[in-house]
Amino acid sequence: MYKVDLNSDIGESYGAYKLGMDEEVVEYITSANIACGWHAGDPLVMEKTVEAAAENNVAIGAHPGFPDLMGFGRRNMVITPQEAKSYTIYQLGALWAFAKARGLELQHVKPHGALYNMAAKDAALAGAIAEAIWQVDKNIILVGLANSRLTEAGEEKGLKVAHEVFADRAYNPDGSLVARSNPGAVIHDTDRAVARVVRMVKEGKVEAINGEDVEIKAHTICVHGDNQHALEFVNKIKEALLKEEIKVESMRNFIR
Repeated sequence: MYKVDLNSDIGESYGAYKLGMDEEVVEYITSANIACGWHAGDPLVMEKTVEAAAENNVAIGAHPGFPDLMGFGRRNMVITPQEAKSYTIYQLGALWAFAKARGLELQHVKPHGALYNMAAKDAALAGAIAEAIWQVDKNIILVGLANSRLTEAGEEKGLKVAHEVFADRAYNPDGSLVARSNPGAVIHDTDRAVARVVRMVKEGKVEAINGEDVEIKAHTICVHGDNQHALEFVNKIKEALLKEEIKVESMRNFIR
């Protein structure tokens, strides 16, 4: 039987600013990537989000990003591998404390935004992030863009690795994500997104923005909680997966 995890980036509200549909989305996913206060989130939001995940039996993971609230962590920054490692440990530790206070364990770490995309192509940054996780807890799963430098670094380090695919993002022929600044980068057609997800899981392929097929691994599917169609996306995707006899469960149950 095919198995796949369904995740979403949540806990990205900050102070008086509300972002996303966390309370609704968390009812459909199996893993939550929780912002750790640098690109988004704050201590109160982090605690509330951990509680919501626990109440819905959703596994939790740290979602560390660049210290860039103004840019929501989506602007590239020039940092050294040592900085990447320290940034990851710092944010991982912050969410770990909230999980510990609730009697929970962190399932995974998934970098956010620009840090995620840069590490997908930069072996040094990817290695630093993998090293950070390894030093903190060797059992934490590293989530990265499928077939990227990040997943490669995790596998080389000996970490458990989950290859991630995106329901609502377009792909380049090399398997990277199309930059959000480019037309067609975000997919708003729910039926198209659903069909792409099923194909990625069952066939291991996705159609790139130029029409070429790209080989891809799909351990976990991301649906963005800040997408205006997030609820429709996640609901229909989950229904389609189950209809195709694809079991939807937390990645810790099948990633070895």
